[in-house]
Amino acid sequence: MNFNTALLHGGVDKKEKYGSTLTPIYQTSAFYQQSAEDLEGIFSNKTPGYCYTRVANPTVTAFENRITKLEGGVGSVATSSGMSAIFCALTNILESGDEIVSSSSLYGGTIDFFRDLEAFGIKTNYIENNNFEQIENAITENTKLLYAETIGNPCLDVTDIDELAKIAHAHGIPLIIDNTVATPYLVKVFEHGADIVINSTSKYINGSSNAIGGVLTDSGKFKWNKEKFPILKDYIKFGPYAYLAKLRAGLFRNAGACMAPQTAYLNQIGLETLGLRMERQCTNAGKLAEHLEKRYPNIIVNYPGLESSKWHGIGEKLLNGGYGAIVTIRVGSKENAFKLLDELELAYRLSNIGDTKTLVLHPSSTISLHSTKKQKEDAGVFDDLIRISVGIEDIDDLKEDFDKAFKGIGLDA
Repeated sequence: MNFNTALLHGGVDKKEKYGSTLTPIYQTSAFYQQSAEDLEGIFSNKTPGYCYTRVANPTVTAFENRITKLEGGVGSVATSSGMSAIFCALTNILESGDEIVSSSSLYGGTIDFFRDLEAFGIKTNYIENNNFEQIENAITENTKLLYAETIGNPCLDVTDIDELAKIAHAHGIPLIIDNTVATPYLVKVFEHGADIVINSTSKYINGSSNAIGGVLTDSGKFKWNKEKFPILKDYIKFGPYAYLAKLRAGLFRNAGACMAPQTAYLNQIGLETLGLRMERQCTNAGKLAEHLEKRYPNIIVNYPGLESSKWHGIGEKLLNGGYGAIVTIRVGSKENAFKLLDELELAYRLSNIGDTKTLVLHPSSTISLHSTKKQKEDAGVFDDLIRISVGIEDIDDLKEDFDKAFKGIGLDA
């Protein structure tokens, strides 16, 4: 199936009892069984079925199946948030003394989480994205994974996943990619060698900012071995399902990281229009970036689709059908940034991306607030930076809104 057809039909069970085109919301904490033996079988993973929504739920399973089909993996686990998806994806294979090698241009919340891992004896070595010599030098015998975002948030650097995968696999470690900003619409990361993909469903998958969630998907292609990953020793027998088997049998259910049934239902509704929304949002972002760059030479405009972007080349090679829906601008000072944010009328000032509406944010004082000065600079966060998550509005109205705002603070052309 092509992309939009797959969104509607891929992984969908058309044998629903009453003919519903979406799996209904099973809004229940636990599930009744016909016998004690049946319940025992489900708890021991010997009988298919549902016992408790913290472990699994039919509505959530339906969403997971659609994501698995879309990504081309062997299975998915939906979680309570994008951050819980990152938590589950990494700690499923990490132990005290292990190390992560990661791109330094990450979402601020992820950097905060990596700092939290230090208390458990897990160290993160940050490297400049796509600096392959630096990556090679950072990998040690304790390194258990490489981590990066397809498009950095808010740096907007584009990761060369193919090259990163080669390095990871040469060292016998998996490549984990956060694909939230790009989504499967722009790139199927498994086709480029990634092993596990993470998406914050709160963003483009949901599309309407009405539910917090996350999902991770395993390609099933990485060859786990008990010498390098002793934490997986009891699950190697499951072959391509080893990683997911361990996650579902332990950390995921024990941490209570489950997605709510209502959220899974809302995400399925959003998922069906992902392609249409991304097409429009990427187009709008490109046009807005071109307009701002041309009209306001006194500001710095960053967007991978611009030929002036140093990530334009890798974006052209990796991404399909657009360069993402986020534009960043630098306006000279924090004072200018705050004034401009307050002047905008159509754009919403809030900390999310991927909504149908255009959203704006000052990252340095919000999502990257707890990062050090160096971490901010490495992640492309500066005091005068504004992040614009471009929506599906008519582009002429967006241009006019920004033009009025620039005029209102005296930065017009």
